Amino acid sequence: MSIKSELLNILNDGEFHSGEDLGQVLGVSRTAVWKQLQALEAMGLQLESVKGKGYKIPNNFELLSHDQINLNINKQARSQLNRLDIYQTLDSTNKVANQLVQEQSDTVSGTVILSEYQTMGRGRRGKNWVSPFAANLYLSMVWDFDQGASALQGLSLAIGVAVSRALKQLKIEGVKLKWPNDIYINHKKLGGILLEMIGDPAGQCSVIIGIGINHCMPEKNGQDIDQEWTDLASITTQPVSRNRLAAYIINHCFDVLGDYQKKGFSDYKDEWQEIDAFKGIQAVVSTVNQSTIGTPVGVDEYGALKMKLASGEIKSFIGGELSLRPFKK
Repeated sequence: MSIKSELLNILNDGEFHSGEDLGQVLGVSRTAVWKQLQALEAMGLQLESVKGKGYKIPNNFELLSHDQINLNINKQARSQLNRLDIYQTLDSTNKVANQLVQEQSDTVSGTVILSEYQTMGRGRRGKNWVSPFAANLYLSMVWDFDQGASALQGLSLAIGVAVSRALKQLKIEGVKLKWPNDIYINHKKLGGILLEMIGDPAGQCSVIIGIGINHCMPEKNGQDIDQEWTDLASITTQPVSRNRLAAYIINHCFDVLGDYQKKGFSDYKDEWQEIDAFKGIQAVVSTVNQSTIGTPVGVDEYGALKMKLASGEIKSFIGGELSLRPFKK
């Protein structure tokens, strides 16, 4: 185990520890301890230091744990789970999942990858996903399909439904979904979904599903987000376990993925529309070249956004490089 990992395990008790005591336990100098703490703070870990007491991590801090996640994975999902990998630091969970698919001769379908920290977290449309250390949830899963891209229409919306179910199981109220792949609460972004396909668009392929949920976002890191955001710590009175959140997301996503090729999006359409964040709100859909103003009126059986224009015409928009935002005069 690295010094950084050992240090985190000690601080995980939420108590104060002096630099001298930490150095003695770890068998390193106080300077070495200080450097490790500085490195963790640079990664976004919130540390409290008090002269004469030492250092501590806030009481709501929780490292990801194989044991705790497995404890909350249900029987059905456990039978579908290929492997569960937890990293301390990665460039991107989606990128590592992609590499696994490319490099493995056997299927890695059912693999789940989590990381405490991402150096190059990726959002939709090439945007950076702000990923401070042990503050949020960064998760990717791999799933194989054999009917190509046409059978996967609306999948990002169905995964949104799965994530909303997981949050509701944790007693999180007011969950909404913003087309095509964002999770909202109180008109602010709580999380997002990023899908990437590898393989034959017309046949055997693997889909990498990246999910990011803001759990306890440090304010200084939140300043790097280019839209209004929220986190679970801001909207709940009781702490939400990141390990339980990860397990519930795995449970509900695997439930959707297990028979999505047979059911398609139509089985999830009504549930998605019930929590549509933009339904009835004047909005604008933008591409690189043009913008369309109208009022979203739900989605079709394939997950395409339906928008009512000023003329009364209903126009449909399919996913891809589209952006949906409230219309501001």
